[in-house]
Amino acid sequence: MTAPLLEIDRLSLRFHTGGAPVHALRDVSLRAVPDEVIGVVGESGSGKSTLVTALIGLLSLNAEVTQGAVRWRGTDILALSERDRRKLRGQEISVVFQDPMSAFNPVIPIGEQMADFQHNRAGLSRAQKKAEAVEMLARVGIADPADAMRRFPHEMSGGMRQRAAIAAALLMTPSVLIADEPTTALDVTMEAQIIHLLRELRTEYHGAIIVVTHHLGVIGELCDRVYVMYGGQIVEEGLVDEIYHAARHPYTRALIECDPAHIEGQSASLPTIPGRVPDLSPPPVGCTFAARCALATDRCRREAPPWVVVSQTQAALCHEVIP
Repeated sequence: MTAPLLEIDRLSLRFHTGGAPVHALRDVSLRAVPDEVIGVVGESGSGKSTLVTALIGLLSLNAEVTQGAVRWRGTDILALSERDRRKLRGQEISVVFQDPMSAFNPVIPIGEQMADFQHNRAGLSRAQKKAEAVEMLARVGIADPADAMRRFPHEMSGGMRQRAAIAAALLMTPSVLIADEPTTALDVTMEAQIIHLLRELRTEYHGAIIVVTHHLGVIGELCDRVYVMYGGQIVEEGLVDEIYHAARHPYTRALIECDPAHIEGQSASLPTIPGRVPDLSPPPVGCTFAARCALATDRCRREAPPWVVVSQTQAALCHEVIP
């Protein structure tokens, strides 16, 4: 088995908010190996953004890790000093955040910022760093990249800003690229272009790519393996085909049924999952999804579900799953 570049090992963390702590992640495990694209999918409030901040060691001051580790090439990122974590960010682990407008300083031209992003690259003059930035902007499909270098963020379209954010993340040739909601707030045409760009990058890029999204279509287009999140937990993992065609957890099946692409013919309404995401301060005693699950029994409400291994590549957190 290939050694993972980035691995989360049974991570649990909570946020102290002045009242009862919010248990945002509970016993989460995930691994990303070279030449692989993995997806993390779930609705808003499932813990995806917290997972991203944990992956790069950017947790807020009110966060407390209660168990587990986040390892890059075997080294626990959370145990490093802040100075050592800064050395990893950008150089080894880069993130494309979901809002490309806030990813850049609004009062500094894109080119100046992309040169600054390379401050750790010794031996390169500022002119060389700008040349590298122009080359990377061209690589991600921005027409006339030299002109784009002179623009301010607000002078670029949403699609161009997202491409520039991806270019900035790739400047240091990181071993792990994390794309957090890479198509959020883009129109359908721009979304298709970003998906096409990421698909091209996966053929050139020999690190690991982690795509975090609520969009099942993006997962299907890009990923090899999928982790499904709900209520701060991984409730199912598997290969893309397994998740789409043989999902075992009721939440995964409900997510797929809510995908508009699965609607045949005309419909006056969109399918939804009844109920609401659970309050995690504290989390429910039994299964986190029980209150919204049509298959839930009294046992589901009383007892935490087991992690059931279905095959070498698929597993689910559910009482009702039979190996």
